[in-house]
Amino acid sequence: MDRNTIAGVVLIFAILIGFSYLNKPSEEQLEAAKRRQDSLAQVEATRVQKAEEQAKLIEARATSNVENQEADSSSILNEATAKFGAFGAAANGEEKFITLENNLMKITLSNKGGKIYSVELKGYQTYDSLPLILFEGGENLFGLNFFSENKSIQTDELFFKPSVSQPNVVVNGPEVKKGKEGNEKYNKGFSGESKGIAMRLEAGDGKYLEYSYGLKHNSYMVDFNVKSVGFDKLLPQNTNYLNFNWAYEAPRLERKSKFGEDRYTTISYKYFEDEVDKLSAAKSDEESLKTKVKWISFKQLFFSSALIADDAFPTADIKYDYDEENDKYLGSFYADIALPFDGKPTESYDMQFYFGPNHYNTLKQYDLSMERVIDLGYVRFVNTWLVIPVFNFLRNHINSFGIIILLLTIFIKLILFPLTYKSYISQAKMKALKPEIDEITAKYGKDKAMEKQQATMALYKKAGVNPMGGCLPMLLQFPILISMFFFFPTSIELRQEGFLWATDLSTYDSIFSLPFNIPFYGDHVSLFCLLMTVTTIISTKMNSQAASSQQMPGMQTMMYMMPVMFLFILNSYSAGLSYYYFLANLITIGQMYLFRIMIDEEKIRAQLQAKQKKSGPAKKSNFQKRLEKMAKEKGMQLPKK
Repeated sequence: MDRNTIAGVVLIFAILIGFSYLNKPSEEQLEAAKRRQDSLAQVEATRVQKAEEQAKLIEARATSNVENQEADSSSILNEATAKFGAFGAAANGEEKFITLENNLMKITLSNKGGKIYSVELKGYQTYDSLPLILFEGGENLFGLNFFSENKSIQTDELFFKPSVSQPNVVVNGPEVKKGKEGNEKYNKGFSGESKGIAMRLEAGDGKYLEYSYGLKHNSYMVDFNVKSVGFDKLLPQNTNYLNFNWAYEAPRLERKSKFGEDRYTTISYKYFEDEVDKLSAAKSDEESLKTKVKWISFKQLFFSSALIADDAFPTADIKYDYDEENDKYLGSFYADIALPFDGKPTESYDMQFYFGPNHYNTLKQYDLSMERVIDLGYVRFVNTWLVIPVFNFLRNHINSFGIIILLLTIFIKLILFPLTYKSYISQAKMKALKPEIDEITAKYGKDKAMEKQQATMALYKKAGVNPMGGCLPMLLQFPILISMFFFFPTSIELRQEGFLWATDLSTYDSIFSLPFNIPFYGDHVSLFCLLMTVTTIISTKMNSQAASSQQMPGMQTMMYMMPVMFLFILNSYSAGLSYYYFLANLITIGQMYLFRIMIDEEKIRAQLQAKQKKSGPAKKSNFQKRLEKMAKEKGMQLPKK
């Protein structure tokens, strides 16, 4: 190291030492710094002390809250026990839902009441394209009512414990062929899973009430079992029945119409080993059923919810409250059903629910007469033996319901063709005798009605003409006419099926909405109904021309008034029904033209005249003898032979 470097290092140290000496703090400054350090230490100590005190306070409050909560819980439990007795522990809880579903429906169960909260049918929609839910809501009644320890217990107020932890239970199975939905015979060859959920209401010491729900793949039936354990110690010794309450508001599933869903919604029921009956539809009604009942059905136009006993319900009170003005709900269903209680330690009640469509074959397969809930009219056998089998056959081969109705109409007209032909021949014979009838009328005039009637009957007898020949075939056709009137509005197959301008053949086809409501007609215009009316008038006119023209003017007026009356009646009915009548009228008009070509009325008249000449004096018919007897009893003068 050279001298210059050493001199530089010494100089730097000298400068640092001199700078430190010159900047040394005074005694006052040192004292002030010490005071600041002591203050900071004191503040930190105070902060730590306050934090410790705060922690102790929080811990004390938490302990107090736990004690208060325990006191509150104890108080709540005491209040619940005072109100519900052995069921007090189940009085409070949080409502949770579990779904049980297969390929056809989705059932939502609630732990509050252990009940069926809602039912959705997967394969259907409401008229406004929403999911079709038969019922929904916590306000629906579902549960047992009974007295226990002098306390009134309603189980739908209490909380049940489900047997499963997962929120969704899905019943799987093979894909179902179209048209085989809910078909139990089909399920035997293509069976799927079967699952269940149990809801238990604890009453302490091993006592409980349990609802069990079971569902199979591709089935509308839900197994429902009510089991009680230890209730012999909870209920009074004189308890013979438990009351099961089931009630809900029925939502509108179809377009509002007094001739549609409103007209057919009611409660149906079947007496044990007896007939099916129902409450009045389209109005509020109630009934107390004092004898055994097999099932009770809350029935709407196309869908039903039914409770079915494995054996029978001893008694039941049912009620339907109709609400015509409500646009959302049709009304309310209510049933108070007695379940027998024998006072045994363990008792069980096996039942089933049906949640599904009012489809004839689907309901009939259960062999419970449930198909009787479908209103098929006064001549039901025509629909069940003829119309429904033919309709189902056509449906299996044709997709268009417009074509199906056309072919069904042609089939029925072919069956009735012999009767129609015979009726036309009879009318032609009556028309051929018109000159002779006019002579009799001129001979006896209006003052000798009895003599005129006897002479007319004698003419018919001599000519071999039956005056009732044209009426009897028409009367034989009347049952089919009536059966179709009931078949189309209640056929679920037509629901939401369109054809031409009609978007739904199960309800009216509206081509124009009126700004006002016409009494008995409505606020819309149905084109199928108009076409039916026009063709009915044409058919009536052709029939009157073929008749003997001996009808009274008032009768002829009535014949033309009938189509107008049906215009008002059917304007709000099923479009499928009006379409059928329209097609039937067209075929009838075609038959009338065909008969006119085939039948020579002049030839018929010649045959009748020849028969009159060959035949001797006409023997008195039984009808003529009765007329004469009546005339004698009234003291009338009989005509001389």
